[in-house]
Amino acid sequence: MPLSKWRKLNQKELFKNPWWVYRQDTFMLPNGEVSDYFYVHTNGSSIVIPVLEDGRIVMVRQYRYLCDEESLEFPCGGVKAGSDYVSTATAELEEEAGYKAAELIHAGQFNPFNGITNESCRVYVARGLAHIGAKPEATEEFEHLFLKPAEIDERIQSGEIWDGMSIAAWFIGRPKIV
Repeated sequence: MPLSKWRKLNQKELFKNPWWVYRQDTFMLPNGEVSDYFYVHTNGSSIVIPVLEDGRIVMVRQYRYLCDEESLEFPCGGVKAGSDYVSTATAELEEEAGYKAAELIHAGQFNPFNGITNESCRVYVARGLAHIGAKPEATEEFEHLFLKPAEIDERIQSGEIWDGMSIAAWFIGRPKIV
C-alpha cells in the first residue's frame, strides 16, 4: 500500500541568489494538520568522474569555506538558470579539472540531502579526455590528483575523502569504470 502524500497549499520564496532559492511551503498532512516546510530549491547539479586512458581518475583538492578545510572531490557544480545537466558537467570538467571529454556517460543520480533540498545531482563518467588546462573562477583554486580506483577507495575509508557528493558519485559511477 502506498504511503500517504502531503498536499501543498502554498509556496513562498524567502531568499534567492544565483545558485538556489530558500522556500517555505505550507502543506496539509493526510490527517488535516497544516504545517510549514523550509527547504533549498536548486536547478540540480552535475558531478563528473574523469577517467584517463591509463585508468587513473582525476580528482581536485580545493578549500571549502564552510568547513574551513581542504576537500578532495570530483569536479562538480550547480546547474545555472538556462543551462542543463550535460552542459554543466562539461563546463565543470573543463573549469575545475582542465579536460575536455570525447564521451560523457550518465551513470545515475542522487539527492544529496533530501530533508533540506530537492536538488538532484546527476553523475557522469568522462572518457576520452584531452587536457586543455583548468579555468577556475575567482573563488576557486585547485590541486589536481591522479588516483587509481583502489586509491580512491582507500582514501574514502581513511576519511581523507569526506565530501558526501563525491562519495555518493563514486558509489554510483565506480561500476562503470572498473
